[in-house]
Amino acid sequence: MSVQLDLRIETDGWTDAVGSPEAVCEKALTAGFGVAGTPGEVALLLTDDAEMHQLNRDWRGKDKPTDVLSFPAEPMEAPFLGDIAIGLGVASRDAAIRGIPLGDHLSHLVIHGYLHLLGHDHMEDTEAREMEDLERRALATLGIADPYSVQS
Repeated sequence: MSVQLDLRIETDGWTDAVGSPEAVCEKALTAGFGVAGTPGEVALLLTDDAEMHQLNRDWRGKDKPTDVLSFPAEPMEAPFLGDIAIGLGVASRDAAIRGIPLGDHLSHLVIHGYLHLLGHDHMEDTEAREMEDLERRALATLGIADPYSVQS
């Protein structure tokens, strides 16, 4: 068993910036599954800042775009785990500031979103350390450096 990806790319810039976003996202979900072990289906939207702004405002009450949002499914919807949305603008700017390839940052955001769908969070220090450790382990299997050691 593994994680099945239902990918929608609503912004052409993703393909221009990453090459094959589907391959990047599938590998990232496989890596996340490798450390978390929860199979299921994930709907992933790759979009722009305008859409992320609207989603963030409507669902979180924050009137600004963000890089990644996760919407966990209800337990009765299994094997569907939930939806993840990732915005090109914020993700691209963050990657540029950190001096890392956008594909690596996209992998991190996909893994981060997947872990949120499984109930992981980073609101408290202990939870954050646990979630970040899972992210580091998953990214290491992809040959991607620890995103929390990169200075911005």
